[in-house]
Amino acid sequence: MVRTTEFQEKVYHALRKVPAGKVITYGDLASVVGVASAQAIGGALKRNPYSPQVPCHRVVSSDGSIGGFMGCTEGEQIDRKTGLLRNEGIKVVDGKVKDFSRRRFIF
Repeated sequence: MVRTTEFQEKVYHALRKVPAGKVITYGDLASVVGVASAQAIGGALKRNPYSPQVPCHRVVSSDGSIGGFMGCTEGEQIDRKTGLLRNEGIKVVDGKVKDFSRRRFIF
């Protein structure tokens, strides 16, 4: 049985609403769930037991850069995140989402 906190469940519930082909920032997701900490969002996503139904690969930094994935900020996991985004039609150039303002999802 997977144990998650009420906070984590709020994060996962909100993130399920971000459609394929769009991204949301850690800060925007924090605002949606009512916390001030983008880092807290990263912590919840690092423990995401529902992937890929909860698409944590769609969460990026406020400048459109890829950020972390599965607790990593470089290497194989970031390559995986980039690949998942590309499979959804999102172009990633030099570690950033191309056309970030157009791809950004706002609740």
